[in-house]
Amino acid sequence: MKMNSVFAGCLFLLLFIACQNTPQVPPAPTPPAVEAAKSPQSPDVLYGELFAAVQMARIFPDGKTFVDCTPKGRPEDILNQYLAEKNKPGFDLKTFVSTHFQEPVSPNSGYKSNPDQDLADHINELWPILTRPADTAVPGSTLLPLPHPYVVPGGRFREVYYWDTYFTMLGLQSAGRRDLIHGMVQNFAYLIDTYGHIPNGNRSYYLDRSQPPFFSMMVQLLDESKNGDNEDALSLFLPQMEKEYNFWMAGADSLSAQKPAYRRVVRLDSATVLNRYWDDRPVPRPESYREDLLTQKAASGRPAEEMYRHLKAGAESGWDFSSRWNVGKDLTGINTTDVIPVDLNCLMYRMEKNLETAWQHRGDPVKSRFYAQRAEARASAIKTLCFNEKSGWFEDYNWVKRQKTGVLSMAGMYPLFVQIATQQEADACAKTLEKKFLKPGGLVTTLSRTGQQWDAPNGWAPLQWVGIAGLRNYGHNELADEAKKRWIALCGKVYKGTGKLLEKYNVEDLTLDAGGGEYPVQDGFGWTNGVLLRLLKE
Repeated sequence: MKMNSVFAGCLFLLLFIACQNTPQVPPAPTPPAVEAAKSPQSPDVLYGELFAAVQMARIFPDGKTFVDCTPKGRPEDILNQYLAEKNKPGFDLKTFVSTHFQEPVSPNSGYKSNPDQDLADHINELWPILTRPADTAVPGSTLLPLPHPYVVPGGRFREVYYWDTYFTMLGLQSAGRRDLIHGMVQNFAYLIDTYGHIPNGNRSYYLDRSQPPFFSMMVQLLDESKNGDNEDALSLFLPQMEKEYNFWMAGADSLSAQKPAYRRVVRLDSATVLNRYWDDRPVPRPESYREDLLTQKAASGRPAEEMYRHLKAGAESGWDFSSRWNVGKDLTGINTTDVIPVDLNCLMYRMEKNLETAWQHRGDPVKSRFYAQRAEARASAIKTLCFNEKSGWFEDYNWVKRQKTGVLSMAGMYPLFVQIATQQEADACAKTLEKKFLKPGGLVTTLSRTGQQWDAPNGWAPLQWVGIAGLRNYGHNELADEAKKRWIALCGKVYKGTGKLLEKYNVEDLTLDAGGGEYPVQDGFGWTNGVLLRLLKE
């Protein structure tokens, strides 16, 4: 069957969607922190109508494949040729794409796992397989070249991912690979210096959003791994930590009762400014273009710009997607930007504390005290707004409705992870965790079964670490050890049966695979390897 009929159907669907209260979305202004001259364009901008046709026709089953393709010529020439040929008899879109684009290729290492091998040995064998050398710029590629080697998650995730990397580093630290940790911290510092922030991943289509801000904690980890040398990592990378802080806090000084929110900051009262997730360009995610258009179409009555903003902010959160953002089996009710996430603000607190220490090391008590006061105010606000005495848990806060969301998730362990909870609050959280979150395979992500991947019955490596470390910070070592034992046993069981370490696991029913999400479960897998090795080597 020729693709011209598919393309015609694609155009019909696009026109139908456009008629269903989908306004034209003007390009968002370039954020102040981003230098436009240095920011390559996303493929949806470069290829326009061609991009929409390819993604809507599902030339590739996974929308991420096309945005990772490399053009075989200049993008403008390819687009012009498409516009000239698309209406000719016999035009075949799939053939056109294969002629003008090179599909992404994952390196073939020839590695085969041995399910009888010790897990720690297996993970250490995977580091070189998941490590990519410093990048060479390729014309037209969406990859943002990085100057030092880095570890990728694996599977469809062919590039570095921001918050994944911290948890991968935990394993690298246990493996004695400070060289890789140092190089990846330098890569993220380079991204901050070049683009004003760390994008979701090192791809041009990720530049509109970031991810949970773990950079200062990566620097802290590097500092802890210095093996006797005198390098002061916190002081060395202070300029980039401060630049990232300014990215997340941009516009805070301009907030008022009449204008309580701007980008990633929200003013709750004259003394309280907290953070939320956001995206600077309210259009469909290029890597999930078709899915977002169809979601917006199904969300009858919601403005398109609002819908896309919530979807992309959900992607920035790393929890894409979850009942935390008011989603069920579909995403039509998503409200990410209405939510002040407890985990994000705990990470901002940790950033402020690390900046406080870095300025101490630089011998500037005034600046050090400035960040100390910011951190104290943030910690107080988190405890006041987010701790629910009835549930014994820290919840997200809906700043639009002025109330807690009522959703219990593992994000509620972040106040213990960064040590802002009181002992009494931590004790209450430990009881709630043991009663509601501890499952046969470890710690479940939320208590809701929506079918989304960041909900029950799934468990994720980073949340196991946050939960276990948080418990230990407040003396709940026996419960931490039990969660650790169950998670290691589940990972070991799946590895024994499949020879794989996975992105996520079903922690409630150990006979079933994890599910949900917009793509199949991936193996590799960076942050699972990192957390698991760290727990095995303790």
